Amino acid sequence: MQTEIEKTFGFEAAHRLPEVGEHHKCFNLHGHSFRVTLRVRGPVDPRKGWIVDFAELRSAWQPLMDILDHHYLNDIEGLENPTSEVLAAWIAEHITIKGAKLHSVTIHETCTSAATVYL
Repeated sequence: MQTEIEKTFGFEAAHRLPEVGEHHKCFNLHGHSFRVTLRVRGPVDPRKGWIVDFAELRSAWQPLMDILDHHYLNDIEGLENPTSEVLAAWIAEHITIKGAKLHSVTIHETCTSAATVYL
């Protein structure tokens, strides 16, 4: 049996989308209060009663938080065109959760717009 848990984090960052064309509003520099949801799947440890401690998700996220929070995303290697889809994939590639397998990463750039990458 597989179980899924998730933990959501937030960060603030600026970006622009250089590939959309100069007449698109996202071509201009702007910022978001991003939310990131990390989901892991796996069997529940019968002794501990969990897949992994939520603290492990927090520990895995912290190094990326330090890179992303209050930064200009376009300056980060691999995020030169930082759409939500690209950002979700970048996070998935750069995070390792001790004791668990990452299943998906969701990026909310607004309260109504999100992108999810599945692994």
